[in-house]
Amino acid sequence: MKTAPLKNIIIETEQDPPQAGREWKRYFTFSTDHKVIGIQYLVTSFFFFLLGGILAMIIRAELITPASDLIDRTMYNGAFTMHGTIMLFLWTFPSLVGLANYIVPIMIGAEDMAFPRLNAAAFWMVPVVGILTVASFFVPGGSAQAGWWSYPPVSTQMATNFLFNGQVLWILAIFVSGISSIMGAVNFVTTIVKMRAPGMTFFRMPIFVWTVLSAQIIQLFGLPALTAAALMLLFDLTVGTGFFDPARGGNPVLFQHLFWFYSHPAVYVIILPIFGIFSEIFPVYSRKPLFGYKVVAISSLIIAGVSGLVWVHHMYASGTPGWMRMVFMLSTMFVSVPTGIKD
Repeated sequence: MKTAPLKNIIIETEQDPPQAGREWKRYFTFSTDHKVIGIQYLVTSFFFFLLGGILAMIIRAELITPASDLIDRTMYNGAFTMHGTIMLFLWTFPSLVGLANYIVPIMIGAEDMAFPRLNAAAFWMVPVVGILTVASFFVPGGSAQAGWWSYPPVSTQMATNFLFNGQVLWILAIFVSGISSIMGAVNFVTTIVKMRAPGMTFFRMPIFVWTVLSAQIIQLFGLPALTAAALMLLFDLTVGTGFFDPARGGNPVLFQHLFWFYSHPAVYVIILPIFGIFSEIFPVYSRKPLFGYKVVAISSLIIAGVSGLVWVHHMYASGTPGWMRMVFMLSTMFVSVPTGIKD
């Protein structure tokens, strides 16, 4: 009988505890392991979830009575802006990206993401976004108070002092967040399309992978509009351009178009992976295969495509012509069809 292999196993097992004790340090490094990055996303986003939840309780406590007896109006507007920004850009999106980072490569049989260093860089931009966002609330020159949508002219009425302007720091945070998410989208789409294991055809992929692919396609093609709008608004506030200022020949409605061109599809960036989670869990506990797998998969891509054709239905008071309202009413009705299929 050969006992050497067993002895080696015992020796390696005895050495494991000291190594395991140092493993927590990996989560504070520029790791390129997709599992580590996934956990980094999840833990970081949960921290901001708690912070956003505290702000929500402060907002609700202020609304208990009509009078401003807990915080003044300026602080309320700032807390409202911070709550919406944190819950969207620092909790919802990063948490879903973290989950996908952890399990998508495993689901498709890939060793890691297509661009591991890009993946790590995309994560480490998230704490930067968090610092800039929180700083925009506490900056002495005035906090960001224009809501998470930051429409001009409200958002352009702040003083143009870069160092002490909360609105400028907030817009800079949104710009950095956009760059981070675009980098992540490039990584996800490339990984899913190019790095599947042999035999893992598209219609053998788990449905969660389909929903992540569809959501990241939206990020890839829609998010540059919001990122560009943030950069243009940043220039308006800091260097005196007039993209959205009518006095300088600009148009504030242009910001609404750029903003909602992404921010409505962002709803599907959030809900598509959630649909995918449901579609993975329910068949397991019902002990039945997913009904209409191919139709559900294709409907995810249809949602991604049609979601880019409905943004004007958010622009209620923008003076949109009647014929355009009709077009976007029909496109809004159409996007409910593939959504109903997934439900």
